[in-house]
Amino acid sequence: MAANPRTFADVQRTILSAHKESTVEDKMSFYDSWSDLYEQLQRLGFCNFHGVDGSEGMLELAQSKSMYQTLQKCTLGSESLPASSDSYDAVVIVGALSEGQVPYTVLPELHRATKPGGFVCMTTRTNTSNQLYKKQLQAVIEEMEQKGLWERVKVQEVEHWEKATSVHETKQDSKYISGIIYIYRKSRSQD
Repeated sequence: MAANPRTFADVQRTILSAHKESTVEDKMSFYDSWSDLYEQLQRLGFCNFHGVDGSEGMLELAQSKSMYQTLQKCTLGSESLPASSDSYDAVVIVGALSEGQVPYTVLPELHRATKPGGFVCMTTRTNTSNQLYKKQLQAVIEEMEQKGLWERVKVQEVEHWEKATSVHETKQDSKYISGIIYIYRKSRSQD
């Protein structure tokens, strides 16, 4: 296997280019260029996949896996999720709910697309620069729970979520930032 010529500093600059102060077009350009390097999806017993992404490059990569029944371009938060209501057993959004990426206001759309009794799995970073976003995300999650729209299945914090891209994001003895996983089950009946 050939050695990867990219250094951590290269990856760090690339990731930082897609966060906070960049335009939607800059973010899509980032994901287009990153798509060739994105980790391969894994099958865990699910066999009917539909994918949505705002990046043409990520959609092309997903298409090359030959595991998706449909792939659609959609910039979550700017556009409605291209899915019928009550369609999916599980809706998963990983690595996108964070400051400068997909707004937390997308949660009702994720809920809408999930079948009653189905699951919504979400992740976000818990590093310093994402604390306000995480607080706002959790407020929406809790409000939806209080309204009886879904129930908490599991919330799990992960200490070594991803490698930090800046020194001020790391803890004393770690080069990683933390994250959190939320799994909620959509209520079977909606009053």
